[in-house]
Amino acid sequence: MSADPRVSIHPDSSVLLAAIAARLITKLVDTQDRYGDATIVLTGGTMGIGTLRAVAESPACRAVDWSKVNVWWGDERFVEAASPDRNVLQAKEALLDKLPLDPARVHLPGDAGSFESPDDAAADYERQLAEAAAREHESDFSDNRPDEPGRLPRFDVLLLGVGPDAHVASLFPEMAGIRETQRMVVGVTNSPKPPPSRITLTLPAIKSAGEVWMLVAGEDKAGAVGLALAGAGSVQVPAAGARGKNRTLWLIDAAAAAQVPENLLRKEPASA
Repeated sequence: MSADPRVSIHPDSSVLLAAIAARLITKLVDTQDRYGDATIVLTGGTMGIGTLRAVAESPACRAVDWSKVNVWWGDERFVEAASPDRNVLQAKEALLDKLPLDPARVHLPGDAGSFESPDDAAADYERQLAEAAAREHESDFSDNRPDEPGRLPRFDVLLLGVGPDAHVASLFPEMAGIRETQRMVVGVTNSPKPPPSRITLTLPAIKSAGEVWMLVAGEDKAGAVGLALAGAGSVQVPAAGARGKNRTLWLIDAAAAAQVPENLLRKEPASA
């Protein structure tokens, strides 16, 4: 069952990014203590890449055993591999190229130079996810292991930004992707935000994560945040449907919190 959202408000975006980085490092360390490795699903955009830069700048960054971190992406732009629009390239510059990551644990969505269409790239990415889930199943000897592997590996923490229109990943209001209930990954060819071609995890895949963290800053996002936390429908407000199995955190700055329902503000006061 998905967790009810909790809200943590920070004075401005710089404080917010530092707080997210600290939380993320702690989460990865704690998860490695429990499982031996940890899995993160990254996001692009100002907040997603800003978070990675903040992790790189943190003195605690080395507390994580980065060789045992599995990296996935919530969505990616379907452009050439060398395009500056690729989230992967921005993330490498911000953090990933500075870490001793195991290349076998870093899973990249396909690009326009390798696949003919976003749908082809989405099918390949879903295959990668299923293969990782099967490997994870084979290595899990606990009594609680299911008889058959799932379609997704364990996602410990999944990061998402939110657009002014309340889109998350590349799931846009009223479009086909946000209505998908069966596939874990879909191609997008008519994104209202350029570039138009993308691949993205679907809402069922996002909801499989143990924790979902919504990273939001700026007054232009206040309406979307307010609607999502007020309980709007996910087809109209995709951010409303992004919930983790164990925890859903909205990590936002004061400007983005301007329209958060008052009862949620009382439940979760601002914290570092």
